[in-house]
Amino acid sequence: MQPAPKITRRKLSDEVFDRLYEMIEAGQYKPGDTLPSERELMDSYGVGRPAIREAMQTLERIGLVEINHGQRPKVLQPTAVGLMSQIDLTARHMLASSPQSLEQLKEARTFFELGMVEKATGQASAADIAHLRELLEQQRGHLNGDAQAFIEVDMAFHTAIAGITRNPIFMATSQAMLGWLARFHASLLHWEGNEDITLLEHAKIIDCIEQGDKEAAVEEMRKHLERARLLYSLNS
Repeated sequence: MQPAPKITRRKLSDEVFDRLYEMIEAGQYKPGDTLPSERELMDSYGVGRPAIREAMQTLERIGLVEINHGQRPKVLQPTAVGLMSQIDLTARHMLASSPQSLEQLKEARTFFELGMVEKATGQASAADIAHLRELLEQQRGHLNGDAQAFIEVDMAFHTAIAGITRNPIFMATSQAMLGWLARFHASLLHWEGNEDITLLEHAKIIDCIEQGDKEAAVEEMRKHLERARLLYSLNS
């Protein structure tokens, strides 16, 4: 007979977290509502201030509450950005410790970008096109100048394409993936000496989106991303 696993004692803060989480999930506290004060929670649960504060910090970290000094914690409306932020630290650790995971991220990003540009091409408005062209001009303004600013606008350009889909989960996913790539391999987003080519490719992608040509938009995006991977491979 296998020995039974030992029963471990849970931290008080975990118990407090579970109770508050269940109340929020059940709708007892809705977005915009404030939670009881630290003193009220201490009296209700019979625990000390450290347990309450640690539980609150966990709720804040996963995007369920907002904590401001001198005010009671406020329950937040869950968002796609908050959802992605919950896995951010775990994703960073995975990418830092596993070269295979980084390669998988690059592959996933390509698959995602091609899908996003196809969907965006089918529903882009004139305002969306104008925004993309504005980002292109911002990026052009950083040509032969601030490399970090060039990268940031590059990321904003690709995130804007995801934003045209009107799906906040797509946009949050785009921001997350680009952020991870920028952290571990900024060279995948920016190649010194090839900025002019990047701008030209972005311009072609915008033209295809504006013309409503999904097939051409996907092909231009594919060539853009494949060039990035090729240059990275040659320089790594």
